[in-house]
Amino acid sequence: MRQFVICAHEATADSEFSLDDLPGEGGRMDLLCRAVGAALFTSHGIRDARVHLVIEDLTVQFDGATARNLNPDARSTAARVRDALDSRADAIGHQPATVSPGVKLYRTGLATTLDRLDGTLVQLHEDGTPLATVDPPANPVFVLSDHRDFTDEEATLLADRADQRLRVGPRAIHADHAVAVTHNWLDTDGYTDYEG
Repeated sequence: MRQFVICAHEATADSEFSLDDLPGEGGRMDLLCRAVGAALFTSHGIRDARVHLVIEDLTVQFDGATARNLNPDARSTAARVRDALDSRADAIGHQPATVSPGVKLYRTGLATTLDRLDGTLVQLHEDGTPLATVDPPANPVFVLSDHRDFTDEEATLLADRADQRLRVGPRAIHADHAVAVTHNWLDTDGYTDYEG
């Protein structure tokens, strides 16, 4: 299974943000929601992938295999994130709150979220090795930042834990675009098979 962990640096953990002001009041919630869409949606379907949005000490998980009534627009995804943030009292310890089918909230930050995920941990970063020069990993867990650099604490954590540090291209691109490029790399078996 493909998984994406997205570290948010401005998104609010307050569930009272307006769906009409995702870039402002939501603290760039629009970026996170577009990344969820890029990770889960194809032209006519939904991928068997997971997305973990790490917002402060909370993680909102979207599971493409079990999600129901999830739409590809940022506003409806933000509504699910808002519902998740509103359910934090129902998440106890490491037991998540189930918000809706395929959407859960964990009361955990980045380190604990990474502890519970299985797979090859890959940090996506503009200073990494180019994707095209390596073979795609099995069961990848890609960790990327929103529009801000990783914090020093996140960078140190990932330096210790990541199996690989890769970049998706010669220029820094938006997180949702990085997710789409990464899917294409995996879909084509490292840009070698376009028949699949």
